[in-house]
Amino acid sequence: MRVGLVILPTDRWPQARRQWEWADDAGFATAWTYDHVRWSGMPDGPWHAAVPVLAAAAVVTSRVRLGTLVATPNFRHPVTLAREALALDDLSEGRLDLGLGPGSTGFDARVLGHEPPSAAERMARFADFLAILAPIVHGHAADRLTRRTTHYGAHEAPSTPGSVQRPLPLTVAAGGRVGLRIAAVHGQHWVTIGPTGPVDRTSAAVLKAVRAQRGALDEVCRAVGRDPAQLGKVLLWTPTDTVIDSVDQFDDLVAPYEALGFDQFVLHHPAQTGPYGGDVKAFEAIAARHSA
Repeated sequence: MRVGLVILPTDRWPQARRQWEWADDAGFATAWTYDHVRWSGMPDGPWHAAVPVLAAAAVVTSRVRLGTLVATPNFRHPVTLAREALALDDLSEGRLDLGLGPGSTGFDARVLGHEPPSAAERMARFADFLAILAPIVHGHAADRLTRRTTHYGAHEAPSTPGSVQRPLPLTVAAGGRVGLRIAAVHGQHWVTIGPTGPVDRTSAAVLKAVRAQRGALDEVCRAVGRDPAQLGKVLLWTPTDTVIDSVDQFDDLVAPYEALGFDQFVLHHPAQTGPYGGDVKAFEAIAARHSA
């Protein structure tokens, strides 16, 4: 099981730089940040933009993979995000994992002055989003994309200079069947938080939801001709009823997810301001054990 880390983009760079360098030095496999304008976990707190934070992190780290968890069409266009992803892939020398999701009706969904679309409309928009973005990030330097979908368009959008990675991995967030199908078609990895919507996000509720999602994922993969074993499986751990304070506790926590075929478990930085916490020394031990 690989272990990842979310670093909230809340701190001024002198402090944030130490957090990204710590993730790199400690042995975490991945380090992600949330792509929001405001975040419900800290609605009035400081919040920096994800792409420049990742650009800065790319040049002060050398090993850990970096990514958005997740960027959405709520305030992104697929052409400009694809161009930013190619630059981040280059800056990190091929260490970018681009996390993408359909968006929600959550805290900052109205930040651009529009009412958020329905769930069905969000999924249709997300499918169109990936239909534009994926060919650009996976294209070659000479490629130009011209395409029109219901929600987006591209006219001679370039793939220059091409990605360092082939393909540039897309980590697609999904919980329901429509989203899981999109992940099966476009993703190199699938990421879930378990249950969505206004539910009690306990550890038990997460495991119950994830078990159901794994069964549905196998079904949609077969329907689109994808081997589910070839799709990476990432769990973003969001319950706050469990404080991680030892390696053994963590291994007990992840055991059922390993049995379900998950290959990455993403925690939150244990020492940042926010709703998540843990013991820094325990996190270092966890990263060390699972990086071996």
